[in-house]
Amino acid sequence: MNRRVLLLLIVLVALAAVVVIFVLPLLNSAPTNPGQQGAPVGTPIPSPTPVVTTPVVVAIQDLPRGIRIPESALQIRAWPNNPSPDQPSSVPPDAVPDIAKVAGQIARTDIYAGEPVTAHMIVPDLQALAAQGSDAAAITPKGKVLVSIPVDKLSDVGYSVQDGDYVDVIVSFLFVNVDPRFQTITPDKSTILTIKPDGTISTTTGQAGEVSPSAIALPAGSFLILGPNEAQRPRLATQRTIQGAWVVHVGTFPPNGQFLRTMPATPTPLPTAAEAGQKGSPPPPTPTPPYPDIVTLAVTPQDAVTLTWIIEANIPMSLSLRSVQDKDVPSNPTNSVSLQYMLQTYNVTQPPELPYALEPALRSIRNLQGGGQINFNGSSGTGSGQ
Repeated sequence: MNRRVLLLLIVLVALAAVVVIFVLPLLNSAPTNPGQQGAPVGTPIPSPTPVVTTPVVVAIQDLPRGIRIPESALQIRAWPNNPSPDQPSSVPPDAVPDIAKVAGQIARTDIYAGEPVTAHMIVPDLQALAAQGSDAAAITPKGKVLVSIPVDKLSDVGYSVQDGDYVDVIVSFLFVNVDPRFQTITPDKSTILTIKPDGTISTTTGQAGEVSPSAIALPAGSFLILGPNEAQRPRLATQRTIQGAWVVHVGTFPPNGQFLRTMPATPTPLPTAAEAGQKGSPPPPTPTPPYPDIVTLAVTPQDAVTLTWIIEANIPMSLSLRSVQDKDVPSNPTNSVSLQYMLQTYNVTQPPELPYALEPALRSIRNLQGGGQINFNGSSGTGSGQ
């Protein structure tokens, strides 16, 4: 045997060893299924879990509360329903499976497009609809009642008061003297009744005033009647009354009383070129919403009676807006503010009567609320008052 034959035999032996060590174990392993490569025969292949669905009625358009639901706004859809021990079904428990049970009913709440319709969302008549009540009653704290008060730009803190704020109520009183018998502003009118010897009766024209002693010599039987030369001037006093009132809503509530959950606004389509008047014309500006003229407060029943009396008495009132940091903190007592308080607290001295004065004469001051002037005769206007 020559060297070449020996070398060939060594190579063949090495290849046989490789086959025995590496190839035979693979050939002896379990055969595979034709369609499932790599999976041993007899091993179960997990199959995907089938999706279980339940037919439910779904709204295909927004349905506001109170609308009688048309059949065209409803659709039956297969809703996924795969409950498990640790996860409940995604189908509402009172979902309605039949369109006939929903069409013609009244929406008890707002129903949005794509939302399953449930039995508690619909009622057969308007009387049942009213059973839900308003959002205002639902959020009013126990023991409190709601009362609305009129406001304007000044009394509403420049229209800064918003839902959820806390406010105090300040009122201003005007006091005048009245005759307790007639409940009329003093002085009373005096009329002299004279019975003549012949039995006839004569009267003098009524004079506003009262009999007063006089240092002037008067004829016998004559009396001095002292009366005013202008109407009585009211005395102003301002004081805080209601404290920490919760603002439930600013402005008028919607007709259905549902102001917490509102339907999404429907975008207004832009006008066509013909509607705009010419091609390329800008769309009309969005109208500015009106400013609120009332504010609804949550107060105690006694405070509600107080506010009602203030409104009925036509007494001016203003709101003071509380900081969010002390909305529930009782405020320190306040003093009633009058002319005497202003003079004493701020050390306002009365100017003396001097033998000289300004020219032109100062007869009016600015009226910040009305934008004009207040004249000394009680009227207001925009002139100089001279």
